[in-house]
Amino acid sequence: MIILVVGLGTLGSSLATNIPAQNPADFSAVNIGDTVVSGQNVINSNKVRKVPLLYHPEYLVEDLKNQEYGDFYTALTTGSVETPITKITAGNISNTGYAKGFNGPGMVTVNGSKLVVNPPGTFVWGYKTPYTVAIKTANGLDIKVQNKTVKSVAASDISNSTVATNMTTKDIKSWFNSSDVGDNLTLDYSLSKFNDGRNSVPPSEILSLFGNNTTKYMSEYPSGNPVMVYNSATNQTVVGSGNSVLGYYAEYDNSLREVNARVFVQGWNNTIIPPHSSSTGKQDVSFQGVYDPELHSYPSHGACPPGRALRSAVMAAGCPLPSGMDSGFYSVSVDAAPTTGITVSNPNDYPIKIVIWTVGSGTGMQTFAQAIQYSP
Repeated sequence: MIILVVGLGTLGSSLATNIPAQNPADFSAVNIGDTVVSGQNVINSNKVRKVPLLYHPEYLVEDLKNQEYGDFYTALTTGSVETPITKITAGNISNTGYAKGFNGPGMVTVNGSKLVVNPPGTFVWGYKTPYTVAIKTANGLDIKVQNKTVKSVAASDISNSTVATNMTTKDIKSWFNSSDVGDNLTLDYSLSKFNDGRNSVPPSEILSLFGNNTTKYMSEYPSGNPVMVYNSATNQTVVGSGNSVLGYYAEYDNSLREVNARVFVQGWNNTIIPPHSSSTGKQDVSFQGVYDPELHSYPSHGACPPGRALRSAVMAAGCPLPSGMDSGFYSVSVDAAPTTGITVSNPNDYPIKIVIWTVGSGTGMQTFAQAIQYSP
């Protein structure tokens, strides 16, 4: 039989020379550019091309090696044999069609005429992007997914069963009652514009592909911010540092100033800014208004001391003066929210993480900040 297979194989190879290779997109189980993890099926075996057994009798041997007994007997009885997966793939895909051999979020791509799963680079990040949006209409809500209207909901029918989101029905109705026709409310977010060019990832797949840390980080930061979904860096280097002290001011409520200083620290700690990108602080923090007798208003006094520590750390790391900050003693601009109103830009070739913490309490409390650079 072996001699027969070899002989037929030689003949078959010459006959099959002019048959074009199958397009990998035709038999991939996911879209080219999609994110996959190790162990995930990436081949739709039902769409893998069958070829005349006369052209490739050696494929029978592949069937036996891979224990594809069903295809082996089908080939013998029909004269058509399925192309072995090893012949149409080129890396990180098993002979049964599953992604393998890497950690983290891989990406399905094409190398020539073969399907490949590329392992992630050292750093992978995308941007938090609105995915499902509710638009207020005269009669209720239009629900749009990626700018396409998928359904309309009457005002009287608004609930978590008709409007899928992590928000409560009470919060949705509160927004509806206080908004104007044409206003929009983002219900969930995707990750898009990845640094390695992979496809956008919808909300339903973010947890399974990137884990709890990514979904938590996304929930803390505003839309448009970068989100690091994979980081395999082996080196962490402090490239900038700063410190400050919460002073005493008789004209202000110093206890509220301490609260605001701590909230500022919470709002910036562990913020990661990928290379050549920008990020604000967190959106899930709230500052207290501290009455200012000169301004006759209630700014977030107390944010400036930790702001000075943050500013020193990131500028020592090579970042420019963050927008929303001033260069003087009063570091946070009066009209800027101390977290979402400040943007730190990282012009460097590696990500930096902001680490900021306090020591002590009351007036005299110290704040320390570091900019830590990740590198391979």
